[in-house]
Amino acid sequence: MSDKRFDAELLAPAGSWESLVSALRFGADAAYLGGPFLQLRAGSAGFGMEQIVRAAEYAHARQKKIYVASNAFVFPEETGKIADYARALDDAGVDAMIVSDLGGIRAIKRACPDMEVHVSTQANCTNHESANIYWELGAKRVVLARELSIEQIAAIREKIPSGMELEAFVHGAMCMAYSGRCMISAYLTGRSANRGGCAQSCRWKFALTEEKRPGEYFPIEEDPDGDTILSSYDLNALPILDRIIEAGVSSLKIEGRMKTPYYVAGAVNAYRMYMDGGDRDVSLDELEAISHRPYSTGFYEGEIKKTPNAPASYLRNREYLGEVLEREGDRIRVRLKNKIVEGRLLEALTPGRIIGFTAGDMLSEEGEALSEARVPDSVFTLPAPEGIGAGDYLRGTLE
Repeated sequence: MSDKRFDAELLAPAGSWESLVSALRFGADAAYLGGPFLQLRAGSAGFGMEQIVRAAEYAHARQKKIYVASNAFVFPEETGKIADYARALDDAGVDAMIVSDLGGIRAIKRACPDMEVHVSTQANCTNHESANIYWELGAKRVVLARELSIEQIAAIREKIPSGMELEAFVHGAMCMAYSGRCMISAYLTGRSANRGGCAQSCRWKFALTEEKRPGEYFPIEEDPDGDTILSSYDLNALPILDRIIEAGVSSLKIEGRMKTPYYVAGAVNAYRMYMDGGDRDVSLDELEAISHRPYSTGFYEGEIKKTPNAPASYLRNREYLGEVLEREGDRIRVRLKNKIVEGRLLEALTPGRIIGFTAGDMLSEEGEALSEARVPDSVFTLPAPEGIGAGDYLRGTLE
């Protein structure tokens, strides 16, 4: 590995304890998670207060940081509660709160002046005047609106205080609404995306009807996967990461609090390797290995050029096979996800590199020889090269 390429913060999602461990192990400098109040993944992917305390301790022991997303819209009866929540998070050792609501920001800074505030992308900050207002309110960082070009980000950077940080999403799913301010889910299901209940209605298949032809449906744009005309491509900004950082972004954010620990590990590892001086093509291939919709660079290079009709099914060029639980001498214990047959070529996803080897001499927990491991969640052992250990993931090319 050559010299480190970028000094920017790599910020990863943590929707579960396992994802948090994966994110930090595979190279994230910080992780963001949701707590019990005002987070936008209310249905799942949340941490209780005891877990937040544990997460902060775990991260700080590794010289990492923890940010808690509290970026749902705040109603009148909640302004006092968010102040109390800020005090509790401060006591828990949280490094910053991610907030979208102006009143929420002011309530937090009044109640807990030392709590660092990051302005959520939900706030739609698209200009330096807005950024400066947030700075005056006490915010340390703005998570920029996703609709900005690189040139617009640079223009904002030039006209805000030097001490103010800019954060931007560089990878993961994108919302079809303006920086996530969507009403489709609320309209169709009664679940508000702005209050943490998004049903991902934009990923459904839609058709066109005409006033005088009720019940007659016309496809709008058809491809083999159907008419998902509101479903956006996934963001992949790794090819232009240098330009984003040169524009003044100091924190690079990966989306995915609903994603698996394996996905988080793969995405974080790809960006970490490139940021630390690794080959760009290797990292790009790593991003093809994890499950994703077709990639684009979003708005960074101007208006999105591709029609947002991402297929219903996901793309990937590798299959997740299992998690390494521990190493015992020259063997590893693996919890199986998908079938592994003796003689199959395997890849171990490890921090900073990929290690290839061939499956063989597989044994069940009882020591019985296996020609194949095929029961999901079963545990077995097999020999593996040095460098593969607990917390790594096994995968293989798609068969």
